[in-house]
Amino acid sequence: MVFPEQAPLPRTRIPRPWGEGGTAGRSITSPTGFIAGCAKLPGMGRLKFPSPGHDIFRTRSIADLIERSKGEHALKKVLGPFELVMLGVGAIVGTGIFVVTGVAAANYSGPALVVSFAIAGSACVFAALCYAEFATMVPIAGSAYTYGYASLGEIWAWIIGWDLILEYSVSIAAVAIGWSGYLVNLLAGAGITFPAAFANAPGAGGVVNLPAILIIGIITGLLILGVRESARVNNAIVLVKLSVIALFIWLGVSHVSPANWSPFLPYGWGGVITGAAIVFFAYIGFDAVSTAAEEVRDPQKNLPIGIIGSLIICTALYIIVSAILTGMVPYLEFRDTSAPVAYALSRIGITWGSALVSVGAICGITSVILVLLYGQTRIFFAMARDGLLPCTFGTVHPVLRTPVKVTLLVGAATATIAALLPLTSVAELVNIGTLAAFIIVAAGVLVLRRTKPQLERPFRTPLVPLVPVLCIVACFGLILALPTITHLRFVVWLAIGLVIYFFYGVKNARATGSALDACDGNRLPDTEKS
Repeated sequence: MVFPEQAPLPRTRIPRPWGEGGTAGRSITSPTGFIAGCAKLPGMGRLKFPSPGHDIFRTRSIADLIERSKGEHALKKVLGPFELVMLGVGAIVGTGIFVVTGVAAANYSGPALVVSFAIAGSACVFAALCYAEFATMVPIAGSAYTYGYASLGEIWAWIIGWDLILEYSVSIAAVAIGWSGYLVNLLAGAGITFPAAFANAPGAGGVVNLPAILIIGIITGLLILGVRESARVNNAIVLVKLSVIALFIWLGVSHVSPANWSPFLPYGWGGVITGAAIVFFAYIGFDAVSTAAEEVRDPQKNLPIGIIGSLIICTALYIIVSAILTGMVPYLEFRDTSAPVAYALSRIGITWGSALVSVGAICGITSVILVLLYGQTRIFFAMARDGLLPCTFGTVHPVLRTPVKVTLLVGAATATIAALLPLTSVAELVNIGTLAAFIIVAAGVLVLRRTKPQLERPFRTPLVPLVPVLCIVACFGLILALPTITHLRFVVWLAIGLVIYFFYGVKNARATGSALDACDGNRLPDTEKS
C-alpha cells in the first residue's frame, strides 16, 4: 500500500541469504529491500528474523541432498538391476494376489476385477514414470519425501514423509496379518490347530496375533544384518513365489467356466472404480524400489529398470490371475475367505495344489514384508538425517552399516499394529496414503521442470506435463472413490503429523548439511555472518 503523502519506495530484488536451498535460487521482491531472513538496510542495523529453518516452504538443493548422503553415516551401494526388479516384484506381488483379490471381487468389482486392476495399474504407470525421473536425479534414501523436499518445500516434504510412514507401517501390518492367516490355514491342513485367540487381533475375535509378530521380528533381524543379505533372501523367496503363481495359472486355466463371469459388472462401473481404489493396495511396492536409491550401483541406469520393469511384470500377473480366479469360482464365494487363491483350488478339488499355493503365499508375503519394512526404515532414516525426526534414528551402525536403531523402532511399531488391529481396518488407510504420495511426486516433476529446467535428468518422464497431470487426476479420482471414514482417518493422521512438525520439526530441521551435520546436535546459525 502507498500512502498519498509519500512517494513509492524503490523495489529491489535481493536473494535469500541461505542460497539455492532456500527458494531454488529465486529472488523475492520487497518494498524496502528486505526479506524474511536477514538483511542490512540503509541507515539501520542488522535486522534478525526467524531462522531459515522456519521457512516452511524452503527447498533443498539436489547437490546438497546428495552431499549429505556421504560420510560416516552413508549406506553401502550393493544393489544392481536384477536385485531392484526382484525387490519390486517381491513387494508388489503378494497380498494383492493372495489376499486382496477375493475381497475386491466379492464386494466391489465382481468378474470385472480385471478392469479394476487395469485402471489401478494405469495410474501406477504414470506415477512410475515420475518416480523414475526423480530417482535418477536424487539417488538417495527417502523416496517421495526427498523428492518433495527438492521440489515443493519442507512442509510438503514433511506431509508426504509423515504420509509414507503411515503407508508403509500399515502395509507391513496388513501383510503380516495375511501371512498369519495363511500359516494358520497351512497348519490346519497338516492337522495342527493353532489357537484362534493367538492368531487374531482383539477386533477379529482373538487376543493377539502372534504369528504376525513372529514374522516381523524375523524380518527386522534380517534387515539389521545388511541389505546385501536381505536382497539374497528376497531373490530366493521371489523365485518361489513366481513358481507358485505359474502353477496356479497352469492348474486353474482348465477349470475356468465363462458362466462365472456373468454378470460381468454386478456392482456397475461405480463398483469397478471403487474396486480399483481397493486393489491399488496390491500395487504398493514399486515405489519401495526408489527408497533403495542410496544403496544402488549406477542408480541413473538401474533405478528406472527396477521401478518400471517390476511394475510391468506385476500388472500382467495381476490381470491374468484375477481373470482365472473369478472364472474358477463364483465371485460371491470369496466373501468368506481371506485366502482366495488357496480356496479356489480347494473348491475344484485340487487339495494338494491348495497346500502348495499356501506355502508359496507364505513365502511371497514374506518378501512383501521384507521390502516394505526395508522401505519404511529408509524413509524414517532420511527424515531423521534432515532433523525432522530425532537424529538418533539417522545414524548407521559402524560395523553392519545399517540403520539399526530405526529398524528396531519400525519393527516394534509395526508388530504392535499387526498384533492388535484387524485387516479390514488397515488396508484402506494404506491406499489413500500411497495415492497422496503419487500426487506429490507428479506435482514435483511439474515444478522442477519449470523452476530448474537446466538440471541433468538421466531419465526424463515422457509427455510432460501430460503424464504427471494424468497421474494426479487418476490418483485423486481413486482417493474420492475410497470410503468417507478412510478420508477422516487420513485427515486425523495428517493433523497429528502437523502438530509434531510445528512443535519439533520446525525447531530441528536442517537447511543444509551432510549426514553428519544433520545428526551432530548443532543447529545451523539463524543468520549468515557478514
